[in-house]
Amino acid sequence: MKQGILPQQAIEGLLASGAIIAPDMGGDGHPSQVQPASLDLRLGHKAYRLRASFLPGQGRTVSDCLADVRMHEVDLSQGAVLETGCVYLVPLQEALALPKDLSAAANPKSSTGRLDVFTRVICDGATQFDAVPAAYKGPLYVEIAPRTFSVLVRPGDRLVQMRFRRGPLKVLETQTVSLDLSGFDASGIIGYRARRHAGLIDVSGVGAHKARDFWVPLYAEGGKLVLDPEEFYILASKEAVSIPANQAAEMAPIATEIGEFRAHYAGFFDPGFGVAAAGGAGSRAVLEVRGRDVPFLMRDGQPVAKLLFEDMSETPASLYGAKGSHYQAQSLKLSKHFTL
Repeated sequence: MKQGILPQQAIEGLLASGAIIAPDMGGDGHPSQVQPASLDLRLGHKAYRLRASFLPGQGRTVSDCLADVRMHEVDLSQGAVLETGCVYLVPLQEALALPKDLSAAANPKSSTGRLDVFTRVICDGATQFDAVPAAYKGPLYVEIAPRTFSVLVRPGDRLVQMRFRRGPLKVLETQTVSLDLSGFDASGIIGYRARRHAGLIDVSGVGAHKARDFWVPLYAEGGKLVLDPEEFYILASKEAVSIPANQAAEMAPIATEIGEFRAHYAGFFDPGFGVAAAGGAGSRAVLEVRGRDVPFLMRDGQPVAKLLFEDMSETPASLYGAKGSHYQAQSLKLSKHFTL
């Protein structure tokens, strides 16, 4: 079998065989959780408020470690608020029983990153975040740390996604992504800065929040923008992004030493994103940017990240946007929770 990222139909095969254990998913054979190259993971029914993040390390389960860091338990069954400045651990509804030739990687969903909700998936024996080794059998958990907005969550909410890979990571090519600070339309808006001490965001509330209550628009000023420390920004790339049908991509920092900021949170780009035939011509990469340490001057066209392309093991049965998408053909765009 060909190496690479598994497509939708292969993920459905893993669900059918029990390699992915997903109770109460539904029996239509094409659950909405399955994307062209990834699987949305669902929150379980409880959360643990932690005093510190952790990794279990080899030979230890996540449950083994909870006694050292757990503060109290939160019932999510009727909805619960996860507050800014706090760290939570939520058991996910999905578990894995991977074959020996498959590993997995996780990432926040686009909407999660654009809310400045920091998430990382961990598994038993993990020595790194967002990575599941080949042949892993056991539960999955997600660490959730809201940075700017407190969020209301319920069981079944989907904050993270997972890809499955046969064989080692093999990068085919890279594409540098730079900032567009020139303005996207006549409004002159180049991005948005999150308001501190804003209200609560319901992660299930698509279009339920007024953008002005949570975001301050930023305007072009000679192609420059100063990032303030610990402020969160939504910006967009100058380059259009297009992911071929037989490839997948992930966004990564271009280099850790280029400046006092973090350039992205959510990094998976599915096959068909930005492809004209899939309705995505001209799609930009939206960047979740956080300033750090000291004020930092950004300039129009400054490189901030890179896309890493790799092969799919086969072409997906459907491309990104075929089932509808909030972000196909996007330019500068807030998460699906907001209306302008």
